[in-house]
Amino acid sequence: MSKPSIPKGTRDFLPSEMLRRNYIFDTIKEQFRLFGYEQIETPSQELMSTLMGKYGEEGDRLVFRILDSGNWLSKLSDEDILERNVAHLTTKVAEKGLRYDLTVPFARFVVQHKSEISLPFKRYQIQPVWRADRPQKGRYREFYQCDADVVGTDSLLMEVEFVELAKAIFSKLQLKVVMLLNNRKILAGIAESIGIPERLTEMTVAMDKFDKVGLEGVIEELKKCEFKEGCITALKPFLLLEGDNEAQLSQLEVLLKASSIGLEGIQEMRFILSHLPQEVEEAFEVRFDSRLARGLGYYTGTIMEIKSHEVEIGSISGGGRYDNLTGIFGEKGLSGVGISFGAERIYDVLEKLDRFPKELEGSCQVLFANLGEEETQYLLPLLRNLREKGISCMVYPDCAKLKKQLSFADNRKIPYVVIAGSSEMSEGKVTLKNMTTGVQEALAKERLVEQWMK
Repeated sequence: MSKPSIPKGTRDFLPSEMLRRNYIFDTIKEQFRLFGYEQIETPSQELMSTLMGKYGEEGDRLVFRILDSGNWLSKLSDEDILERNVAHLTTKVAEKGLRYDLTVPFARFVVQHKSEISLPFKRYQIQPVWRADRPQKGRYREFYQCDADVVGTDSLLMEVEFVELAKAIFSKLQLKVVMLLNNRKILAGIAESIGIPERLTEMTVAMDKFDKVGLEGVIEELKKCEFKEGCITALKPFLLLEGDNEAQLSQLEVLLKASSIGLEGIQEMRFILSHLPQEVEEAFEVRFDSRLARGLGYYTGTIMEIKSHEVEIGSISGGGRYDNLTGIFGEKGLSGVGISFGAERIYDVLEKLDRFPKELEGSCQVLFANLGEEETQYLLPLLRNLREKGISCMVYPDCAKLKKQLSFADNRKIPYVVIAGSSEMSEGKVTLKNMTTGVQEALAKERLVEQWMK
């Protein structure tokens, strides 16, 4: 009989892994709350009408459909089945889908609950999402997102706040990162200036691959999409900007002087950069990148992406402004901006760099050895006393050889074992064994808590 397995792109998490994951979640939550965000949750499944058309053609293909319950075949005609058009069939037999991200459900939430929230509304949400993507290192089909969004304000101070929020989170996690910034209006200006405003999406998809394939790779991609030679030549200066942030924006200002939307994007970028602390920090670099596009179709202004400076793994955080998202659900005029932190990739980076705190190696601090019924009765009040003081502890459930119990503590990385046999009981004492050093100390049982709280 073969071993049970799980679907590709999903994972089980051992207790030691959960300690580390919760360290990431707790660190992010702490900063979300510190910056004034409130927590919400939404269902894992949404109506397909909510999900489709929000992520671009590529994103829509990656939405997991949920097959309707009951006799879904009755919804199909013979012609439907014979046509064998998967996209058409799924619209008839899959009314719901697993959420692709947390932003679109949030937009739906805002419209549905507008009378119950106060604008501007600052929310955070930490829940799993699903994408029918090809699994690979750092990319999973089921993964958690940690999102913070603000809806109901056009203020660019929110973009400034997200840069500072990201800095606070990665500082707490002790990771060196680079935050890339761009603006969809700048990208629209580039497309306009080279004469292809209607092909903005195709252009940005190619530009976004620059880091992976370089200039020649981007040119090759554009040629495959049948861009004219003149357009490709005109695009090159936008791909090869040099210098610091202000120098690149100044070059762009000249290149986009005839594009009002492009100049508006430059002005917004300057506002954000000018409101950030001006000191240069090695651990958190903020860099303007005219090639940054991001794949989601709902961004309309600032776009953000964060990458590790120490591990090659792709983006570990990203976001942007989406002025029109709630309008899709009938609520126009609500601008929003948000950022998402990829817990799975952050985990992989911390693990590779061995940056998880050492105290996360074990969740239980004290094991009370079980040498018999009488000995256990003697120790239980002490165990309860430690728990009341907030010290995590447990009793070994079975009466077993002490060597076996010590081995259990060692495997669980429990740092201390409390032992009481007949001699300790007769003297009103316990033996406290330090599993790291091997040192044993006899203590009066009344002093156990006092000793532990030092």
